[in-house]
Amino acid sequence: MMVRSGNPAARLGTLMSAVLLLLAACGTGWAQSAPPSLGLQEQGPQAAPPPSTPPPAENPGLIHEMGKLFDKLPSILPPIKSPSETMNDLSRLAKPSTMVSGRAACPASSNGAPDCKQAADQLCQSKGYKEGKSLNADSAEKCSAKVLIPGRQRKPDDCRTDTFVTSALCQN
Repeated sequence: MMVRSGNPAARLGTLMSAVLLLLAACGTGWAQSAPPSLGLQEQGPQAAPPPSTPPPAENPGLIHEMGKLFDKLPSILPPIKSPSETMNDLSRLAKPSTMVSGRAACPASSNGAPDCKQAADQLCQSKGYKEGKSLNADSAEKCSAKVLIPGRQRKPDDCRTDTFVTSALCQN
């Protein structure tokens, strides 16, 4: 069965289990036996066993290297915080704010669009706060008295749309 997962930990676990199964199937190796004799026996003194060779230098395998990697892993990752510590950190980052209601006109910016950030700041400053962000805005069409004249054609300059901030989120 082939496991395909986008999770690297699942892929690593699958790889580790496959390697362990392969090592378990191979066992520790076959015992070496003496070469078969053809019925001839040597007469005479037996030769002394060869001098013992020093053990081979440590040649760590994949499993050993991966174990060293997992030993180093906690020092690489940042410490995990408890939920209460995380909430305390977030509450320290959040600025206290208050929602206020009122009506402040948004002035026209250089491109002709209403600048409601400035109006939100004005609304918050009128309530004693430093700055604000617009939460709710309202628009109204304001026309000159000329449009009320019967039979007069309406011109593009007769009316304009005014935008007002009606509620803002204020911060100190």
